Amino acid sequence: MYLPATLPADKYPVQVGFSASSRHFPRAVDRNRVKRLGREAWRLQKQFLYDHLRGQSRQLAVFLIYTDKKIAPFPVLHQKISVILERLKKETGQNPGKI
Repeated sequence: MYLPATLPADKYPVQVGFSASSRHFPRAVDRNRVKRLGREAWRLQKQFLYDHLRGQSRQLAVFLIYTDKKIAPFPVLHQKISVILERLKKETGQNPGKI
């Protein structure tokens, strides 16, 4: 889920949050691992979206919810985050006045 954000002028055009369900991961250590892997995959690839949004003077608030019942390996999460970033870039680039 994402929303156009009304954030203060900042060097960060995207605010991002991660979540993992306690129903699927009853142990906190597992929930934390999923979120940590997601944050790292995001960190490694975020510049792609940052550059695109800065060019349009736009900001987003993004919240990613992990819905699988197993912890995916890092390469899989990295690839999925890449797909999400591509989709966000595509959706924010099509109609700059409206998201």
